[in-house]
Amino acid sequence: GFPSSSSPFSTAGETTAVANARIDWKETPEAHLFKVNVPGLKKEEVKVEVEDGNILQISGERSKEKEEKNDTWHRVERSSGKFIRRFRLPENAKLEEVKAAMENGVLTVTVPKEEVKKPEVKAIDISG
Repeated sequence: GFPSSSSPFSTAGETTAVANARIDWKETPEAHLFKVNVPGLKKEEVKVEVEDGNILQISGERSKEKEEKNDTWHRVERSSGKFIRRFRLPENAKLEEVKAAMENGVLTVTVPKEEVKKPEVKAIDISG
């Protein structure tokens, strides 16, 4: 038989798969868009925060399923654990207008950008 110590629940790899939440960061003329794959997470399990110094932090945690004494696990592939990702936003990010929405296991964070003002050229009258 198998040694009794082998269990399908290994703690070492617990955070790996969730920790690598896949993120796309796209910049449009109006905003920075972050798309994060968080399949199986409820929006209550995901946090989007803006910290000092233009840091956008996206984190989440999937809790483990309860183990029932009589259950036999044949396979454990869906990872549980935490992920946390941080991004330094550019100076032109409007931090007070950040929006986040979640749909079909994808979190979308929208960070609007300041409009870049074209420098005005002002003619100065020359007297004399």
